[in-house]
Amino acid sequence: MNKLHGTGVALVTPFTATGAVDYAAWLRLLDFAITGGVDYLVINGTTGESPTVTASEKIELLARARQHVAGRVPLVYGIGGNDTAAVEGQLRSTDLTGVAAILSASPAYNKPSQAGLVAHYQRLADASPLPLLLYNVPGRTASNISADTTLKLAQHPNIIGIKEASGNVEQCLAILAGKPADFLFLSGDDMLTVPLIACGSQGIISVLANAFPQKFSDMTRAALAGDYARANELLHYFVPLNPLMYEESNPVGVKAALALQGVCEAAVRLPLVPASDGLTARIKALL
Repeated sequence: MNKLHGTGVALVTPFTATGAVDYAAWLRLLDFAITGGVDYLVINGTTGESPTVTASEKIELLARARQHVAGRVPLVYGIGGNDTAAVEGQLRSTDLTGVAAILSASPAYNKPSQAGLVAHYQRLADASPLPLLLYNVPGRTASNISADTTLKLAQHPNIIGIKEASGNVEQCLAILAGKPADFLFLSGDDMLTVPLIACGSQGIISVLANAFPQKFSDMTRAALAGDYARANELLHYFVPLNPLMYEESNPVGVKAALALQGVCEAAVRLPLVPASDGLTARIKALL
């Protein structure tokens, strides 16, 4: 799965001021990312506000992306949830034509044991018509996929990698040290991209790359090429920006940054609310 090395962007879902999906802005966002140099696109992840995007909207977003991107970069599609049988049904019923892999976040709220996580993902991997990427994000799901569990799941032939967003560097190193050579390790934390590449990561699925595709992609490529002087220079550019992306929850901050650049509106769906005037002003000052 070398085509999923480098920078993947966890795309936001653009909305109009009235809350409808803004499909014109969606196409602008796709082009903004691709011309900025990202290596692949991730659709319907948590940054895309997947809990509040309807099933029919998700189908339409994927269909329009497939047509508009037209093979220029790979597409990864998010299908996850806390009902294993329901997720299995979505994997079997969704038209995944043109999709390279599935990104599946671990179950939120249920707080399964490590044995439960293994059983959940093994069942999904058996059912999925496409390769599966694990997604560990304890800050959202309230449970952690341990390094031992990740390495156990890495033995499944249809589980090809992990987006690791625990923020636990020791856990990341344990996975990198023990994983099979062909198992993808992708950072889920933008600010750990460069250090984790230095330790063996193959790339990142990024939030910041929505609003800063060129700088972020250049940073990742420099790190993968071993040019850490250039990679660190770009990483340091993002140090003051990154916390603002999450201060009022993701994707509120990055949508404000996109709106300031004219790519899409800052609108989000309840229970999220758009960036406050103060946060927007601080993002604008850094831009």
